[in-house]
Amino acid sequence: MQRDLIPVDRFTLPVIQAIGTRWMLLTAGTFAPGQFNCMTVSWGGLGVIWNKPMALVVVRPSRHTFTFMEAAESFTLSIFPPEYRDALTLCGTRSGRSVDKVKETGLTPVASTQVSAPAFEEAELVLECRKMYSDDIDPKRFLANHIEANYNGRDYHRLYMAEILAVFGTPAYRA
Repeated sequence: MQRDLIPVDRFTLPVIQAIGTRWMLLTAGTFAPGQFNCMTVSWGGLGVIWNKPMALVVVRPSRHTFTFMEAAESFTLSIFPPEYRDALTLCGTRSGRSVDKVKETGLTPVASTQVSAPAFEEAELVLECRKMYSDDIDPKRFLANHIEANYNGRDYHRLYMAEILAVFGTPAYRA
C-alpha cells in the first residue's frame, strides 16, 4: 500500500476507534525471518509525554511478543484496512510460538526506516516507535474494583511508553 511520511505534528487519528475497535498490530524484533513477532493489540494509547509524541502499549509476560519487546529497543504499530480483520484476529488469538503468523496471514513484512522492527506492506498506517520507559502493572495500585476481572490468571501487563519517531500513512491520516 502506498504510504507517505507524515510529520508527527500533522498526524491525525481517532484513537479510541483505531485502537479499541479497528485494532493495531504491534511488531517487535528485527527485520529477519524468525527474528520478530507480531500481536494484535486493542488496549493502548497515543499522546504527548515528556514533550514527545508517545505510544503506550501493554503486553502480558505470557505472550510470545513479550520476549521480543524486552529484547528490542523499538517496535512498530500498524493499522490495516478492514479487509485484513481476519489476519488481525489470527495475530491476536494464535501464538507465534506455534504458528508462523506471516505465512498464515499472507502479510508482507517490510523494513522500517527508523527502527529495527518491520512494518507490513498492507498497512495503511505505520508508527515507528522507540521505547523510553516500561513498568509492570501493579494490582495494588488499581483504583477501580472492576479492573482485576481482566486478570483471571494474574498475568499483569507490562506497560511500554515509546516515542513515535516516524509516521507513514495514507492521506486519511494527515491533518
